[in-house]
Amino acid sequence: MSFRPPIAPGDHQAFMEVAMQQAQLSPPCPPKFCVGAVLVDADKNEIIAAGYYQELPPNRPGDPGTTHAEQCCFIKVAERHGVPEADIGAVFPRNTVLYTTMEPCSERPAGRNCVDRILALNGAIKIIYVGVRKPDVVAGENNGIERLRKSGIHVLMMDDEVEFRERVLEVTCAGHETRPTVYYP
Repeated sequence: MSFRPPIAPGDHQAFMEVAMQQAQLSPPCPPKFCVGAVLVDADKNEIIAAGYYQELPPNRPGDPGTTHAEQCCFIKVAERHGVPEADIGAVFPRNTVLYTTMEPCSERPAGRNCVDRILALNGAIKIIYVGVRKPDVVAGENNGIERLRKSGIHVLMMDDEVEFRERVLEVTCAGHETRPTVYYP
């Protein structure tokens, strides 16, 4: 199943808006964050999967912990194509792009982190658009963006505009009593 939003080709802001809509579906549960993600076939301008933090049940066989937004997208593609998550890179369209409202995690207490999941796809995702860096994390503690870039994935931050960054943080930090700080190198 593919979604056909009325989004112009290359309208990265509009695809990030879809990811933000997904993040708003995520149950607020501080200190965790509400995150949304969208996988797009850039050649056909079609959304191939969308997901949000805790959308799917936690503790999947062989994969403990809650489901992150990127992981939910990957699980949906795997189930749609009848392949293990580890093999989804082979069924991704040639120009698959990931939009995620927050920097993919590079550490987590249980389960595989999102950066490792992306890197395991062996280049199936070449471009990632990120809404904001992970809040309350000194840049050196969450090195997701740096690891992705070092592996050859083009990571583009979309938080240059203050108003947009504030909107993303408002959604991301839903339920938090005070807004965490975002650190930039």
